[in-house]
Amino acid sequence: MSARKLAMIMFRVLQLAFLVLVVTGVLFDPGYPWWGVFLPLVLAYALIAVVNRWNGGAPDAPGRSRVPVEVAPPVTGRWSALNSPADGTPSHGVHAYGQTFAIDLVAEPEPGARPGFRALWPLARSPRAFPAFGAPLLAVADGTVVRADDGQRDHLARTSLPALLYLMLVEGSVRELAGVRRIVGNHLVLDLGDGTHALYAHVRRGSFTVREGDRVRAGQVVARCGNTGNSTEPHVHFQLMDGPDPDTARGLPFTWTGIGVPRNGEVFESPAPTAAPA
Repeated sequence: MSARKLAMIMFRVLQLAFLVLVVTGVLFDPGYPWWGVFLPLVLAYALIAVVNRWNGGAPDAPGRSRVPVEVAPPVTGRWSALNSPADGTPSHGVHAYGQTFAIDLVAEPEPGARPGFRALWPLARSPRAFPAFGAPLLAVADGTVVRADDGQRDHLARTSLPALLYLMLVEGSVRELAGVRRIVGNHLVLDLGDGTHALYAHVRRGSFTVREGDRVRAGQVVARCGNTGNSTEPHVHFQLMDGPDPDTARGLPFTWTGIGVPRNGEVFESPAPTAAPA
């Protein structure tokens, strides 16, 4: 087991220890000082702060390059970017889970097609209300499927302030304790060779067209966009990593052929592959 994997396990164990101390303090009179309850939580976030810096250091290490890996875009049609590495890294606030250079995409087939955020109502929406839901995900290069993790349900979109607070304060913490699989949801990892792996997260349940061990060609439909894992609405989360396990991998920079890396809020058109494989 790698040191980074062990660190992530210890992070979750310390979080669990904090919850156990809280429950014990409520139900019994253990006699320990109040500050002792928070000690595991402080240690947990001190540890994850170290891991976040550690994971992000890979591209700067001797012998490694920050030159972006050029691949094809994972989607076709009209999309806009969120949490883009073009506006700063780590793009999602942390280096952990190999997402230093990750990007989120939401479908924008036409202005107003995507439901907007509301302060109070509706509290949540069906994922089917969003044009990204069910959109095909394409292999960004020739490669081999090394992970095809399915089975988690597509949940409601968190599109109101109460639902967003619930996601951040309750659901997100539970998913963090449960591990990376519950964070990225249903996901696909392609080995592109030369130590480069592509991760597609929040995939729609039951939409995989490939299995682990399959060889894929660039432009091939491998799955469809969903709303599983730690996701506010159906969207494509894409990233390149230096390994197949998001818990231990470090993020790698990318650029999409003909597009580059769209900035936050930038709307772009991704053409269909000229000869997309079946």
